[in-house]
Amino acid sequence: MCSISGFKIRPKSGSLPQPHTIFMNQASPPTYPVTDRVREALAVSLRGCDELIPQEEWVKKLARSEATGKPLRIKLGLDPTAPDIHLGHTVVLNKMRQLQDLGHTVIFLIGDFTSMIGDPSGRNTTRPPLTAEQIKLNAETYYRQASLVLDPAKTEIRYNSEWSDPLGARGMIQLASRYTVARMMERNDFHERFKAGQSISVHEFLYPLMQGYDSVALESDLELGGTDQKFNLLVGRQLQSEYGQEPQCILTMPLLEGLDGVEKMSKSKNNYIGISEEPNTMFAKVLSISDVLMWKWYTLLSFQSEAAIAALQAEVAAGRNPKDAKVALAKEITARFHSAAAADAAEQDFINRSQGGIPDQIDEMELGLGEGGAALGIGALLKMAGLADSGGAGNRLIDGGGVRVDSAVVSDKGLKLGAGTYVLQVGKRKFVRVTLA
Repeated sequence: MCSISGFKIRPKSGSLPQPHTIFMNQASPPTYPVTDRVREALAVSLRGCDELIPQEEWVKKLARSEATGKPLRIKLGLDPTAPDIHLGHTVVLNKMRQLQDLGHTVIFLIGDFTSMIGDPSGRNTTRPPLTAEQIKLNAETYYRQASLVLDPAKTEIRYNSEWSDPLGARGMIQLASRYTVARMMERNDFHERFKAGQSISVHEFLYPLMQGYDSVALESDLELGGTDQKFNLLVGRQLQSEYGQEPQCILTMPLLEGLDGVEKMSKSKNNYIGISEEPNTMFAKVLSISDVLMWKWYTLLSFQSEAAIAALQAEVAAGRNPKDAKVALAKEITARFHSAAAADAAEQDFINRSQGGIPDQIDEMELGLGEGGAALGIGALLKMAGLADSGGAGNRLIDGGGVRVDSAVVSDKGLKLGAGTYVLQVGKRKFVRVTLA
């Protein structure tokens, strides 16, 4: 095996790693004291998590690291199935950063190989694999966005094609021999699809095997993932034992509900906040979540201490306006991905919008008047400005009281505008400055 940055990662000629001494099988494994720092690290690990498996082994790993000064290797893999990372992805990234701040090595693994298989987790149909071109385009932005949460100077960025591509057919068959079909069918989504008579493609069995093999290649001590990844993470733990490594522990984090408060955050469900979205949009979207969901977001997304969050929650329970807490959360998240100044500006922009004011920065366009310089009807103008799908849709918005011109509510569907510059507004968030000439 060759070595990159001191870690064994690439099998030669598609061969699998050779077994070596298993730490847990040593006759007299050394024991290390559980110090206050170890207990503090355990508390950081457990904050907001769904499961830590097995907790006793993780404590031993932490104690060994504390005594020897050797950082633990903590792995998170994300498949670049879309070009952007959203706040749901940052739940596990936040946990990685917390463990990184304790001095451990974090590995941000981009699943460029596994993306071509397609993760079947939580699916009732076969997930279409991505093309190499799609994966390349999406992966280009992943690390840049992840570095907004992680410390780039202390993060290993890896691609699982490094060790998966060289496996070849022989290596893939050898890997498949390490796991049984019976164990694979214990997985809930496979089991339910099989009972329902829905198709399961053979290549879908390869996904958890390849994700597990990533842990072997990286010699990880801990792998993180959402609750829907538990099966895959456990496969990694077993494969490490098969190849003579000390098994990784696994830490699963809850799935973050999106803006609708029901479904998990997903671009396909359009209930997401992308971490590269504009500050004003990000701030306003956070403010749109329910008061109940806000506290889960605080636990999973905020870097404030648990004590500070509990104190804020007590204040709200005692009568403080929950909007104050939501504004604080929106500013913290916006500042993290942009800046404190951008968060302050986004708050002021939201105030302006909610009070019927006009934001400082809005889209601008120039449009021509009708034939002979005739004024344009408001319905047609809303369509031309991209604020309504049609003139009729624009008229319906007017009927609902949702259209303003220069901050004044439009009630007359027959309104016509001649030459000049106007600020058109639909709802609370859509503004366009239009110049008619």
